Amino acid sequence: MKPDQKSGIPTTAPDAVLFRSPQIADGVRLWEIARNTEVLDLNSSYAYLLWCRDFSRTSVVSVVADEVVGFVTGFIRPAAPHTVMVWQVAVDADQRGKGLAGRMLSELLDRLTPDGVTHLETTISPDNEASIALFTALARRRNTTITRQDLFLPENFPDGHEAEDLYTIGE
Repeated sequence: MKPDQKSGIPTTAPDAVLFRSPQIADGVRLWEIARNTEVLDLNSSYAYLLWCRDFSRTSVVSVVADEVVGFVTGFIRPAAPHTVMVWQVAVDADQRGKGLAGRMLSELLDRLTPDGVTHLETTISPDNEASIALFTALARRRNTTITRQDLFLPENFPDGHEAEDLYTIGE
């Protein structure tokens, strides 16, 4: 915070970003943001409410001017407790290009590293160049490796979904 010029009282810049764990009341905004991307698989509104309740420790929202403008949802893999699986990353259209997605991912990893999380996994369809660039840049900033392998093929989905490749960050 910087002090107000006249009063000297600390104020928050109108475009300042707060990163925090999601709360149940944020579920509606997560659903709206995901829907508005027009590219994410939209889950039910109920799923986003559960995510905010049950996976808030492994998820992050970005807040500008008291409004949630972006989110990362993730969970610790039961079979790999050192790995956070990132499910979705989304940012409001008017907030894109400001580095929020990368900052939320860094916030999440910084929060979970003391708990022994050493790896991040996510799935990305082969044609999603923006997500590939986002996670590649995250690995570069954290001075670690990123690997890709096939995970879910189109024939694994019942609805014509594209393939989803598994990306793993961490050594």
